[in-house]
Amino acid sequence: MSGSRASHGVSPAKARVSISLNSLRAHKRRFVGTFTAVLLGVAFLAGTLIMGDTLRGSFDTMFAGATGGTDAVVRSSNVVTVSGEGQGTRRPVQTDLVTRIEKTPGVAAAVPNIQGTGQLVGAGGNPVGGQGPPTLAGNWIDDPELNPYRLAEGRAPAHSGEVVVNRGAADKGGLKIGDRTVLRTPDPVRVTVVGLATFGGEDGMGQVTFTAMTLADAEKYLTPKPGEAASIQVRAGPGTSQQELVDALTPVLPKGVEAITGQQSTEENQDMISGQFLNLFTTLLLVFSGIVLLVATFSIYNTFAIVIAQRTRENALLRALGASRRQIVGSTLLEAAVVALAASAAGLLGGVGIAAGLRALFPVVGFPFPQGGLVISGVSLLLPLAVGVLVCLGSALMPAVRAGRTAPLAALRETAVDQSAASRKRAYIGTGVAVAGIGIILVGVVASPSLWLAAAGAVLALAAFVVLGPVASSYAVRILGGPLDRLRGVSGSLAKRNALRSPKRTAATATALMIGVAVVSLFTVFGASLKATMDQTVSRSFAGDVAVSVPAFGAGGSGLSPKLAPAIAAQPEVETAVGLGKGVAEVDGAGRRLTVTDPVALGRAFDLGTVQGSLDGLGTNGMAVADTEADKRGWRPGSTAELAFTDGKKQTFTVRAVFEQSQLAGDYVITREAWAPHRGQDSDTLIAVGFKDGVSSADGKAAVEKTAAAYGNPEVQTRDEYAQTAAGAIDMMLTLVYALLALAVVIALLGIANTLTLAIHERTRELGLLRAVGQTRRQLRSMVRYESVLVAAFGTAGGLALGGLLGWVLVKASEGAGDTAFAFALPPVQLLVVALVGLVAGAVAGWRPARRAGRLDVLRAIATE
Repeated sequence: MSGSRASHGVSPAKARVSISLNSLRAHKRRFVGTFTAVLLGVAFLAGTLIMGDTLRGSFDTMFAGATGGTDAVVRSSNVVTVSGEGQGTRRPVQTDLVTRIEKTPGVAAAVPNIQGTGQLVGAGGNPVGGQGPPTLAGNWIDDPELNPYRLAEGRAPAHSGEVVVNRGAADKGGLKIGDRTVLRTPDPVRVTVVGLATFGGEDGMGQVTFTAMTLADAEKYLTPKPGEAASIQVRAGPGTSQQELVDALTPVLPKGVEAITGQQSTEENQDMISGQFLNLFTTLLLVFSGIVLLVATFSIYNTFAIVIAQRTRENALLRALGASRRQIVGSTLLEAAVVALAASAAGLLGGVGIAAGLRALFPVVGFPFPQGGLVISGVSLLLPLAVGVLVCLGSALMPAVRAGRTAPLAALRETAVDQSAASRKRAYIGTGVAVAGIGIILVGVVASPSLWLAAAGAVLALAAFVVLGPVASSYAVRILGGPLDRLRGVSGSLAKRNALRSPKRTAATATALMIGVAVVSLFTVFGASLKATMDQTVSRSFAGDVAVSVPAFGAGGSGLSPKLAPAIAAQPEVETAVGLGKGVAEVDGAGRRLTVTDPVALGRAFDLGTVQGSLDGLGTNGMAVADTEADKRGWRPGSTAELAFTDGKKQTFTVRAVFEQSQLAGDYVITREAWAPHRGQDSDTLIAVGFKDGVSSADGKAAVEKTAAAYGNPEVQTRDEYAQTAAGAIDMMLTLVYALLALAVVIALLGIANTLTLAIHERTRELGLLRAVGQTRRQLRSMVRYESVLVAAFGTAGGLALGGLLGWVLVKASEGAGDTAFAFALPPVQLLVVALVGLVAGAVAGWRPARRAGRLDVLRAIATE
């Protein structure tokens, strides 16, 4: 054989390449679906990585430019970090340190930097920002090198009540120089806008808003007492490096105060603003990129499986002529590699386009990109390219191996239609995996709550669905296709038989859609469960008639004035009004959130369940604790614990009450008197209001709204309205999830369309015979569309079942991992919509293949081999 090849001067490698390229040129339409799936998956992945690099680079450049003049930052070394609160809470430093710092050799200038929260009210009466990103307020720093903000218009604040606002916040609130408005600190302060500022050349730090006041106003409204600041910004003199400056400052600073370099401070701020947000954002996008590529894998596998089945005679002839199994496998993988490289290269260009489009879109939706071009790193190019090639080659490997096993005698067979069925071995393996997965899930959810065990069980359950797909498809298609026999006659019956021909093919085609629908259903169920949990929490814990809150979640918003609750309580229609303040302290070395309130009024406005001990008389050294925390630490009424506050002081508190329900009340409750010596900028997060007997809901709400108007006009809502608002972030999350999953569903539908198109090519002669015996073009098109709908129905039904199971696992595992009692909920309307969308999408996917089938020439189709 080798001598024969040598005599002709053609090497095996060249022959393999020639065969692969000729096959691609002759049948390029067969790989359109594969090309598209790889292209979209790589484009999504590349766009995510490029966008993350661009955002990170832009923010880093912006921060470096804005804070480049600060050489050292003097701040407290005492910090209390609570889970989910980033850099934690630090005690303030004394501003009289400025004099001592200025006398230190190497110091050119030092200024106090007061930071707090302050939310502007826009021209239309609505608060600006607060939906996640912080709303900051502070003092205006006159030294331009130490102030990260630059005046773009107007002037600096010179008198009480004057403020400078970052230009992005002013534009969003419809404010201009000379306008008078309210700044919630959280006490409402009447202010006049006298200047607009930029940060690092941009209109702001992303969505963060900033309002700068005079130093006296900042001390008055943002600190518990004058003479305190969040930090002191220091500029070095000529010839002094940042580290040398820090080394000179450290010996002159009192205990509990530290100096860090300006570079270190910049890096911390970059990590807080850009790093944490971007890491979360890009991780989310990468997860969805993985889902998209997983869906693409099934579509690619199915395409190659069908193509290999259709080329059985061709491969058999090659084997009969002397081609080895290795050559057949290599030739098939070479085709896959050519498609993968071409599609991945196109996907990289698409990824750059996606990143550029998002860069243009973000400012439109209110998230401005910092200036600068796209940042494209080597990883952002090489990783998607490698993933695209590996996914395509990995998906084609099994079909290629199957092609290599083709016997030479297969060349004598008349047809090469894939009639593969599900084996008993597959059924046994799939059942075993399913049993193992369900067992691990039950252990991780019920017996020994563990998020990791539940996740492992969920992965096995997904694997079981995939393995059992061909087994289930035969039964599912018969059941789902039953109505077609009765309602659509012969066309419906033939569509069902076509879907039953190859259970493996039907299952592989439907699995791509199943995964997309499963993830959509998972988040739909989890979102509905979160809403039900919130409604349950409010219904069980909130005993008031209305709630006063600010429309904010996440880190944003300035909170409510602590003076508002007493003002509401003074109204004749009101029986009880209690505000829930917030504080932090370390308990046993771990940061914990504190609820600062009137404990007696708390017991009237909230249902705390069974209370051991008494809420009366907590005083300045007593606290009430939720039973979950008390059980963890072995506490009961009369136990003592030491709390360490951000001001460096430690105090022993006595547990005087243990209560049962803590969802809204928090885990640790202390009085305002106990918190006062340690407080920073004080605010309430919620005010619960109960009306007197005989006061109607409308009259009571109107009285509360009238009082609240003087405090920045916060929202006044009934119990149901408050629960709906609290769940508003869930709807935003679901909208984002649905938008991201749309691409996965599109790829799945392209897979269905491609499978049907290839099947039509495979059945050309059969379709011609059907036309010859009297089937009309319309009936033929209907038959193909019904087959598409059946495949989509099978994938949608499997996705709904799998998504519901995984949703239950996620809810129960989340409940086991924490102290919150989650409520599991199946939203029938939303899931019905998902099912209908899946069926409609199946009909749409079958439109083009059906149209192509209807155009077949009868005589040519019959003559086709």
